[in-house]
Amino acid sequence: MTDQPSGGRGILRNPFIWYFFVGVIVLTLMRPLLRREPQPPPVIGQLPHYSLVDTSGRSFGSEELAGQVYVTSFIFTRCTSICPLLSRAMASLQQRYDDEGVEGIRLVSITIDPEYDTPERLAEYAAAHRADPRRWTFLTGEEDQIVDLVEKGFKTAVGQPEMAGDDLIDIAHSGHLVIVDGQGGIRGYYGSDEQGLDEVFHRSQHVLKQQRR
Repeated sequence: MTDQPSGGRGILRNPFIWYFFVGVIVLTLMRPLLRREPQPPPVIGQLPHYSLVDTSGRSFGSEELAGQVYVTSFIFTRCTSICPLLSRAMASLQQRYDDEGVEGIRLVSITIDPEYDTPERLAEYAAAHRADPRRWTFLTGEEDQIVDLVEKGFKTAVGQPEMAGDDLIDIAHSGHLVIVDGQGGIRGYYGSDEQGLDEVFHRSQHVLKQQRR
């Protein structure tokens, strides 16, 4: 009587089983090559040349940012509504870029209350949010200049200051983050919630990769 092969050996001798294992290995190795990276967001606007003032009192604007991808927010240091949320969102982006070793993307926060937000006050605000000056820059300037840039350049609204006597209550302004490419092209407006920040993080890198090609 002939000995029958054990079940395990019979399975291993089945060529279809080997084809299956080889196919799994090949697909695993090819997966990074098959992954489709989304296209970078298109240019939907163009910023004019501008020059504001940083926390050191030096001129800083489109010339210093030329060739660099950056994410912009609009804040003011006396704000108690959305500005703290926006600045925390920018701080979390800074941390995420640093943690994942992303170089070449900057953060820029522009005050819409320049009469109060001097370079010194912005420096204190930046320090309170642990802004790394190598990545995150805060800008102020002349009020007319900033309003013109925000409204005509970034295409976002700025309201009149709401006052209660001598106390500022609020200044209505955009709560979106704006991605700008190295040529001053606006690449999109995004929320500051978790989903919006995730979009900013990935889409800004797509713009950077496009720029480096």
